[in-house]
Amino acid sequence: MEYQSRQLLIQYGVPVPEADVADSPEAASAIQARLGGMVVVKAQVLAGGRGKAGGVRIARTPEEAATVAGRILGLEIGGQRVRKVLVTRAVKSVKEYYLSVLVDRNAKGVEAVFSDKGGITIEEAAAGHPGRIRHVGLDPFLGPDGTSFLAGIGADELGPEIAQSLLEITRSLFRLCVEKDCSLIELNPLSLVEGGKLVALDAKIVVDDNGLPMHPELLAFRNPDEYGSDEIEAREAGLSYVGLDGNIGCMVNGAGLSMATMDLIKHYGAAPANFLDIGGSSNPEKVVKAFSILLGKPGVKAILINIFGGITRCDDVANGILKAKSMIEIGVPIVIRLIGTNDVKAKEILQGAGIEAYNDLGEAIKRVVAYVA
Repeated sequence: MEYQSRQLLIQYGVPVPEADVADSPEAASAIQARLGGMVVVKAQVLAGGRGKAGGVRIARTPEEAATVAGRILGLEIGGQRVRKVLVTRAVKSVKEYYLSVLVDRNAKGVEAVFSDKGGITIEEAAAGHPGRIRHVGLDPFLGPDGTSFLAGIGADELGPEIAQSLLEITRSLFRLCVEKDCSLIELNPLSLVEGGKLVALDAKIVVDDNGLPMHPELLAFRNPDEYGSDEIEAREAGLSYVGLDGNIGCMVNGAGLSMATMDLIKHYGAAPANFLDIGGSSNPEKVVKAFSILLGKPGVKAILINIFGGITRCDDVANGILKAKSMIEIGVPIVIRLIGTNDVKAKEILQGAGIEAYNDLGEAIKRVVAYVA
């Protein structure tokens, strides 16, 4: 969230206005009293459009700060309930810029993106004036080179002091990106305030989940509202899972096969309820846990199990299915496709329990789609 992003920006020397976070009107009032003067009270949710939703308000006194915080706390913005507000000192912006450092997968590197049209106009600039959005590739080891970076952002149009400040801030963002395994750091707006200083008035930071084991300090930043209970349960069980809005629960091994399975479900006119990759493990307990997660998701009307056995042994999956049936009231149709390592043995195990398994994925998907049609 914004208040958490601020902590990282401060750590890396990026200028931000003085602020503090509050979870009650009384706390917001106390922060305004400490800061003095005009403040901005901002909803803390992982969603855009906070201002249009009434989640950003001005306050000039402690009483007013308490009132507006009370109005914002409890709002739903982007499907998320506001539980905290950031109370930040208001600053007078002379000019608003946009600056981000991100992983560019097409270029297989890190790039900076800059525009002299920041704030809420950045989308308009990107759509109507793409030439105002400048992309500058960064050295993956050294970060922004002064000469090429300044040329890339059009430093001649900005003036030497602003251009030099942008270079220094971009170098700080690059260090943050590399050292904390970020995929995106976005300052919008990055404002030129009275006195000629650049200050980040809002920030968005995305951390690559694959880097989190190396940064345990960032785990505390995780927002429970960002994940459904099913996603939290799956992560704790070591399963790769993403909840979706369909009604066919998917249990697949391998990320690529999972994506192909979901594509085929859509192709045949239905919608997957999730992405779930049980991985290469042959542990039947993972199958049981996967069943529990899928059956706990509202709206699931059928389950498709698609296993292409390599490291994963089909007979272990079959035993996991039978174990799940003995432990859990399943209550929805199950369609199974098993092929690969020990698939003959797996089919014998399932047939002994009166359960059919398909070889052909297309047939299996047509069958499961028919159950939810």
